[in-house]
Amino acid sequence: MQAFCFCKFMPLSSQLTARVIFQDIRKVVQVLEQTAREVLTLLQSVHQPTGFKEIPSKCQKARELFCTVRTHLGELKTKFPVDQYYRFHEHWRFVLQRLAFLAAFVVYLESESLVTREEVAQILGIEVVREKGFHLDVEDYLAGVLIMASELSRLAVNSVTAGDYSRPLRISNFINELDSGFRLLNLKNDPLRKRYDGLKYDVKKIEEVVYDLSIRGLAKEQEAGGDK
Repeated sequence: MQAFCFCKFMPLSSQLTARVIFQDIRKVVQVLEQTAREVLTLLQSVHQPTGFKEIPSKCQKARELFCTVRTHLGELKTKFPVDQYYRFHEHWRFVLQRLAFLAAFVVYLESESLVTREEVAQILGIEVVREKGFHLDVEDYLAGVLIMASELSRLAVNSVTAGDYSRPLRISNFINELDSGFRLLNLKNDPLRKRYDGLKYDVKKIEEVVYDLSIRGLAKEQEAGGDK
């Protein structure tokens, strides 16, 4: 309980209390990072030639792991004063962005649609509104979506290897719409802007895959086979 009123202490006591809070936060963040790695390892198996057939089961298992994520995030909420989210935000910013990416990737694999910030917050068991406490910051959500774009560019390449020639076209349409949406934002010159600058390389990479499929006529062949 002392952690929630550490700002009332004398400067030295305040520093000591803050140090304890940092240590407590770090312990939970380390567990979250481990769980995030488990989810990532699970989902990256879809890149394997046989992985596309296992997408539903992999997403279901990922959803189950997110139950563990919600438990740990619930614990993290208790480690610092509720009104000082941004004072300690840097300690969990990276892992929260990673979790937002994983949630976005699961939703895309399930429905090939863009996850909303509200949906990510629901998956993670946290708030959207800042005033309600531990929440999903807008920039953390956007960073997660941009990380997903890089993962989709990889998926486009690997889907060709797996013989799924229509998926890159769908990914291309999705990424182009995503790029158009980000162009409407007035991003500052910060890490998010630098991450967004990488989106153009993802777009180019996917376009090269689609172009190669078009030249070879593979996408049309699969569409014709599907019509039969």
